[in-house]
Amino acid sequence: QVQLVESGGGLVQAGGSLRLSCAASGRTFSTCAMAWFRQAPGKEREFVAGARWTGSNTYYVDYADSVKGRFTISRDNAKNTIDLQMNSLQPEDTAVYYCAADVTNRGTNYDYWGQGTQVTVSS
Repeated sequence: QVQLVESGGGLVQAGGSLRLSCAASGRTFSTCAMAWFRQAPGKEREFVAGARWTGSNTYYVDYADSVKGRFTISRDNAKNTIDLQMNSLQPEDTAVYYCAADVTNRGTNYDYWGQGTQVTVSS
């Protein structure tokens, strides 16, 4: 069992920034693949950014093309948190953002999800 709780969402103007945080419990955090997904109104859920453990304090990271260069994923294993720094936000980034965990570390079996946090970007 893995429990995930997101925080940090809110309303910002285009060009602004937000930092999302996900707190994990119930499983060894450092060896789980972790990711952020989002779902915009009327659209399917999409991958945003993820990190897979490769060794002691090392991870493969990946980003969706739509956020590459603007968003940064980071992990704090001491606090069991994963953050998403979002810069240069645009209205098309408006969505509910979800934190997800894959205990297999493959990055393809995200079976644990947080409740989501709303991000709204106004123009």
